[in-house]
Formats: sequence, structure tokens, C-alpha cells
Amino acid sequence: MRSICLFTGFALILLLFMQSCRDGSMMPDTDDSEDLTDISYEPIFVDPPRPQGFPEMVIPENNPLTEAGIELGRHLFYDPILSRDSTIACASCHFPSAGFSDNNALAIGIDGQVSPRSSMSLLDVGFFNNGLFWDGRSDNLEEQVPDPIVNPLEMHSMLPDVVNDLKNHENYPKMIRKAFGIKQVDEISIDHVSKSVSQFMRMIVSSGESKYDRVFAPGSFELFTDEELNGYDMFFDLSFDVPDAECGHCHNAPLFTTNQYFNNGLQEDQGNLSFPDNGRGNITGRRIDNGKMRAPSLRNIAMRTPYMHDGSLNSLEEVVEHYNSGGHPAENRDPLIRPLGLTESQKSDLIAFLHTLTDTAALNNPQLSNPFE
Repeated sequence: MRSICLFTGFALILLLFMQSCRDGSMMPDTDDSEDLTDISYEPIFVDPPRPQGFPEMVIPENNPLTEAGIELGRHLFYDPILSRDSTIACASCHFPSAGFSDNNALAIGIDGQVSPRSSMSLLDVGFFNNGLFWDGRSDNLEEQVPDPIVNPLEMHSMLPDVVNDLKNHENYPKMIRKAFGIKQVDEISIDHVSKSVSQFMRMIVSSGESKYDRVFAPGSFELFTDEELNGYDMFFDLSFDVPDAECGHCHNAPLFTTNQYFNNGLQEDQGNLSFPDNGRGNITGRRIDNGKMRAPSLRNIAMRTPYMHDGSLNSLEEVVEHYNSGGHPAENRDPLIRPLGLTESQKSDLIAFLHTLTDTAALNNPQLSNPFE
């Protein structure tokens, strides 16, 4: 009788266990020790794009570009899995048709929350070597990637949750194995996200096919129109026949940024060099840096409305008019920000030149497109 009771009890326990397996209540989400070594790890290294005249892109020794790493980064860049509720992806604020920005005055994140600043373009971001974001708070791309993931106004996720989601994903453990050679699922870390997305962003590079680039290509016979040439001369102060528009000092070729920070007179000093957004000063702690923002690249600028860190200028006409007026005075306003005295015709010519920086080929590059579409 005792053996029958023991058998019955064991059978009941087995039945309950089998039932729990069927409904998943006792099944772990994933086996963190799952072996991945049956998947081939043979990295194929890739050189970064380098258009004619561009400087050499500096690639970190611990994060070389590989085909598998770039492809993993492309998927993660467009995948909302990195956000708390899977509604926001990196590409939500940086999509190709907007020059890898988003055409919003201010960036919009999770739950419709609004950031105090606009989304910067990622075009040519791999060449930006003096801090990232408007205030330069991240030194490099690998350091920059987690910032919007945890930012409450952007993706508002927790890094351990992101890692857990990737571990439980059908494809990402295999892709991370191919990209970084991990041997088990439990090796997945946020470092793989940072490195792979950084690799992909380093591929977001100008094509070298804008009209500006074609005009200066070796052996080219393409010419600027008279209006574009006048704008070019004013932009770089190359002719006595037109005034200096003071543009090239902060937006020099070929990147059309000097990677520096300036107070461009956009914000009004509220007293003692205090501004609505102190920008670089919040990072350095130096009063003289208050109100300074990173000079963005002007490549594809005509496709990236509205303008400035706060999205306060709606058109290139408004941007040119701001600089023509000299902006708001401040102790640390850049000395080259001054009333320019440009005529309406000269302002129009300057805008005509800015349109020569439009590079649709970079925006339509299939290697930079959404892999889920």
C-alpha cells in the first residue's frame, strides 16, 4: 500500500510538472548558458567610407569595423527593442530622409515626451572627434550610444532589461556571436550594443556626390551657377566683390563643421552669462562656456528643418537672417557673430550655395536603410 501511495504521489508531481512546462510557468525565459559555438565566427573587417578630401576616420582599436558588427548595429539602430516599451528606436529621431535627423523642432521620445533640444544629424558622425551631442557630453560613439537608451525623455530603458531582451531574442544572440565571437548567451552585454551601433553609425557617411563635391572632384567640368558661386565666395570669404558671411570659420570644408563649440548669439543672456540652455557650460562647469553649442555639420542642411539646438528657426532664410542681424549680445558671443549687412540678393545667393551641400545619395544608400522593411 505504501509503495502504491508513493507511486501515486510521484505520478501527481510529474503530472503537475508536465502541465507547468506546457503553460510555461516553470520554464525559464532563456538558458543563459546556451552554447553558441556551433555558429561560425569569422569576422570580415571593413574599411570606413572616405569621400574625396575627407580626413581619415579614427577607429578605436577595441572596436574595428566588421561586416557582422555593422549589420548587427543596423538592426539595433532601427529596432525599438532598445526602448522601455519597444516604441522608440534610434532611427525614430535619426532617419535617412531627414538627413539622419527627424525634422522636429525638439526630439520626441517615449510616451510623447519632448526633449529640450533637437536631434542632431548623424551624417559623418564618425568624423566628429571633439565630443558628441549639442553639449559634447560624450567623448565618442561607444560612450554616446547608451545615453538615449536610459534617458527618461528618450528611450527610458534600463540597461539590464535591454540585455535580458537581447538574450531572449530569437536572432540577436546568433548575430552577436557572429559579430563579437561570444561563446554563450550569458556573455551578452550592453557593450555589444554600444560597439555594434557605433560601427553602423560610422558607416553613415556622405557619398561625395553632392553638387559641391562634384564641382571640386578631380577632373570635374561641373560648375556653380553665378548665384551659388557668389554664395560660396561669401561663405568662405574668397572675394572682394562680396562681403564675408563669416560661415566658414565654424563650418569649414570638407565636413562643414570645425567640431568646436560657440555662442552664436541665438539665446539672450539672462544675466551673468546665464542662458535658457547653458549647453557646453553645463558639462565643463566653466562660466565662459555657458550658452555654447556644438557647431553642426551643414551637409544636407537644406533637408534638416527646423534649425538650431532648440529648433527655433524654421527655414534657411531665418537662419541667414539671424546671422545677418548679429544675434543677441553676450560677453562670450563669438566675435565673428556680428551684423553682416547682407542684401536680399546676397542672402539668397548664400542659401543657393547651402543647397549645393545636399547629398541625396547618402540618404538613399541601401546599406544604411531599415532592415525590417
